[in-house]
Amino acid sequence: MSRIRVLALALVTTAATVVTGAPPAAAAGATLTVNVAQPFRPVTHAASGGLYGLAENSRPADSTLLPIKVNSLTQPAPGVGQRPNGQPPGGDSLLIAPQADRVGAGQYIRMPDIYPNFPYRWVSWDDWLAKVDTMVRARLAATTVTNVLGWELWNEPDYTWNTAAAGNFNDGWVRTHRAVRALDPLTPIVGPSTATYSRSWMQAFLTRARDTGTLPDIICWHELSNPGRIAADLADYRNLEASLGISPRRISINEYAAPAEVDVPGRIASYVAKLERGGVESAHRAFWYEYGTMNGLVVNNNQPTGTWWLYKWYGDMAGSMVTTTTSSTSLDGFAAYDPTRKIVNVVFGDEAGTNTVNLTGLGALGSSVRVTLLSTPSSGRFTAVTAPTTVSTTTRTVSNGQLSVSVPNMVATSAYQLVVEPATGVPAYQQRYEAENASVFRAQRLTSSSASGGGYVGRIDNSGTPRTDSYVDFVVNVPAARAYTMTIGYANANATGATATQGLAYNGGAWTTVSYPPTAAWGQFGATVSTTVNLRAGYNVIRLAKGSPHFAGGTGYAELDYIHLT
Repeated sequence: MSRIRVLALALVTTAATVVTGAPPAAAAGATLTVNVAQPFRPVTHAASGGLYGLAENSRPADSTLLPIKVNSLTQPAPGVGQRPNGQPPGGDSLLIAPQADRVGAGQYIRMPDIYPNFPYRWVSWDDWLAKVDTMVRARLAATTVTNVLGWELWNEPDYTWNTAAAGNFNDGWVRTHRAVRALDPLTPIVGPSTATYSRSWMQAFLTRARDTGTLPDIICWHELSNPGRIAADLADYRNLEASLGISPRRISINEYAAPAEVDVPGRIASYVAKLERGGVESAHRAFWYEYGTMNGLVVNNNQPTGTWWLYKWYGDMAGSMVTTTTSSTSLDGFAAYDPTRKIVNVVFGDEAGTNTVNLTGLGALGSSVRVTLLSTPSSGRFTAVTAPTTVSTTTRTVSNGQLSVSVPNMVATSAYQLVVEPATGVPAYQQRYEAENASVFRAQRLTSSSASGGGYVGRIDNSGTPRTDSYVDFVVNVPAARAYTMTIGYANANATGATATQGLAYNGGAWTTVSYPPTAAWGQFGATVSTTVNLRAGYNVIRLAKGSPHFAGGTGYAELDYIHLT
């Protein structure tokens, strides 16, 4: 959002009292309760994304992106003209695509950013439709780009659409939707991308789109004023959708957090908690300042700011998101449990004073646990923070699967991480990576009682076009450069009883083929195959694909449960 000069002052006025002014109104002594035994969806790092997060020439460095497990981005259209806050045009979706691909991130293409100004200055329908044609054809010609998740037809029409010159937006949506679909019937369409959620506005839009066969595949709006709105907005949308007879759409909040909030890790903890709880498919940090910095997470191209560490903690989550509830209107947090390592990872903030994290459902961790508490400050977007602060490391006794941890002297603007793990026996590094935690492109996360962690990825069915190729990218972190045995849990119940194949590549290297002998049934797991991968120390990206650039395509079909590295 390059509208900072127009709108930021109003938002700063409302947000600063919450974030940077007096302590929150809620009394000290708030409690965040984490129910480890109540998972509600797989870890997908849904809110680890950004608007204009990347710029050309690998800005910021891959080393800052891999640890935070970037889910997705919203980037300007091919041939971008948008000059955010007076900067030269940048972040062209097709030019940054190779870097996004290297780190496992998808992207939406924001089409009106072909224009230089914000708010956009309408020229004419002939001009706009010609630009649409040029943008779509440029994407279709980019045959090695497979990470485009959708076309975002317009941005903030409730704020930027010129009704006097262009006519009613809902009519304009229909016209633009049809123009895109005439050239590209495959790529999902995203919208309406309003600046704020309004039931009346959304109802009129959805009704017109439903009646004309131009519903977006992914519903999108922005949450830029207060995380407290998120739950009600999501619930209201789902109610509206059902009342109009519209099948459930995927939801993206592709801009979140006001200028005074976006670089405040305590406040961001509250946003991420509510976005995860609400079940959004993706959410992107709003753009207010410089592009190519993951929206203020990185300074000097390769140094983390204080807020980056919150996303690093988020990136370290594996397994399932588990339920968190709060006694406060301010304190909030999100948590995950990795059953393969028996690690509970809680991230929280937005409250001052001495507060408490209560954990239940810890029976699998044993009676003695190590409890590590870290903090990261609100450093702003220009100050590097080389590491979080270790507040305490203690050994505690779990009683009846429960543990209460007091967190003294909290600072409302800081974020905190609480890691609870068995006192002994924790693997030195993560070895098992669940497919449902990976970056999934044109396939589906599904559930099965026989799957490791209860989830798997199926319908990895497509090859032959970069718009629909199906693949799964695993971002893994290993301690040493060496050959690793990679064991793959899978299912292959092809009716013919034939062996299925997928392509395997890692870190952009050459393709090899993995073969999956037949198994008893789809969604029933226990079978494995093994191969060898030569990985570098640190982060690597491993792709298993039915279809992908420079790969001829797999045969048959296979479902993925996990990969295990030893």
